[in-house]
Amino acid sequence: MNSLLRTLTILALAAAPYWATAADSAPATPAAPAAEAAKTPPPPPAPTLEQRIAGLEAYLGNGDPSAVLKDAKGTIPAGLTTPAASSTGPGHNGFMMICAALVLFMTLPGLFLFYGGLVRSKNVLSVVAQCFGLAGLVTILWWAVGYSLVFGKSFDGTLLGHIFGGSEFFFMNGVTSAPNTDYAYWISQNVFSMYQLMFAIITPALIVGAVAERMKFSALMAFMTAWMFLVYFPMAHAIWGITGDMNGVWNAKATIKAIDFAGGTVVHMTSGWSALLLCIILGPRLGFGKKSMSPHSMVLCAIGTGMLWVGWYGFNAGSALAADGVAAQAFTTTTLAAAVAAFTWGALEWILRKHASVLGICSGAVAGLVVITPATGFVSTTGAVIIGVLAGVVPFLAVVYLKSKLGYDDALDTFGVHAVGGTLGAILTGILATVDANANLATNLKDVVGQTLLTEQFKAIGVTLVLSLVATAIIAYALKATIGLRPTEEDESRGLDISDHGEEGYNHNS
Repeated sequence: MNSLLRTLTILALAAAPYWATAADSAPATPAAPAAEAAKTPPPPPAPTLEQRIAGLEAYLGNGDPSAVLKDAKGTIPAGLTTPAASSTGPGHNGFMMICAALVLFMTLPGLFLFYGGLVRSKNVLSVVAQCFGLAGLVTILWWAVGYSLVFGKSFDGTLLGHIFGGSEFFFMNGVTSAPNTDYAYWISQNVFSMYQLMFAIITPALIVGAVAERMKFSALMAFMTAWMFLVYFPMAHAIWGITGDMNGVWNAKATIKAIDFAGGTVVHMTSGWSALLLCIILGPRLGFGKKSMSPHSMVLCAIGTGMLWVGWYGFNAGSALAADGVAAQAFTTTTLAAAVAAFTWGALEWILRKHASVLGICSGAVAGLVVITPATGFVSTTGAVIIGVLAGVVPFLAVVYLKSKLGYDDALDTFGVHAVGGTLGAILTGILATVDANANLATNLKDVVGQTLLTEQFKAIGVTLVLSLVATAIIAYALKATIGLRPTEEDESRGLDISDHGEEGYNHNS
């Protein structure tokens, strides 16, 4: 054993000079990675515990997440990132998805049951088909160009930018689950786009109520296609687009510093005033004023009204774009205005006609929801009650007295409720809006609210009226001269269910 150890030791000593020589002649490869490492920039500084806590507070308070990264000088250190600066908030995102579903619920099935119950049984399916058809049509337009024309901003600074937003989101390009911080810090842009789509769907569907029972399905679809481009997209951009000329809350450069929380001008005034002119151009239903055209099912109407009321919470509270205090205020004022208006309308019928009809109570509820819409996130609870009372009185007078005096055939009172109610709501918003209800009013409007805001509201009303009426006249007369607006008298007498869709809402032979 000792001799083996001595032999190994002698061999090792003999090989030592060779190892040294080999080491000296070997290339210095190990030094290369070290040199490369020296050129690699150091990793960005990690957010501090305080910054992470501040990011959580920004999420809970629906604030700007990037603000938590700023140092004492108000700058963000180079490369510093935090999940809060680029991620959506699950609570806010979930809230907005629910609200989007609720707004769609307003149209399908709320609106078509509300309207469907008010028409004669031979036309109930035509209302259903028109609402469903518009849901499909508008969704395609929204995906292709509509969302971008309303909420893009690449046209800013150009003449076209006074009408539309931009082209950067055509075909939903770049509309991902990351937030579009021009509009919301904590919800995915794709969720935001779908939420706004639901507004775009219900707005033209409201017009159906004025022309029910006498406009061809093909003509209605053609009219609404053009109307979306000439009326809805420009109005929605002007009021809600970040570069919109009438977005007083968020665009400091807005020409008209108006406010519209959830669609008094964009949704109700555009649809209501367009509906009035369209029904006049279309002409009255066959036998209008000569034979009864009573609702065929007040039960369906009442069910639809209840669905509209429930869905309206998504419409109004969801317009806060977060599950925050502003949404809570909108939820509260929506409830108060709808309930008070329903009671007021019924009380007026009781006083003047000795009975409170279900139709009157339903109409009052919808009127209250319409009138509170532009004001819902901007007014106090007392303001909401005032709005509810006036919503039960003014649209009542328009529906019961103005309509019969002027003789127009607004089949389901779209003008009396939505045009009159939306206009009233825009005016009352200018009077009753308060920074105490929504601190965002102080961002760009601190010198306007309570002073000249009402004047700005009247300017927005004027623009809405001119755009809606002129565009409606152009589209309606163009279609009337080409494909025609109405079915034949024979088809109208049989009912649009059969003539347009080859179906009947009720089979009485089974």
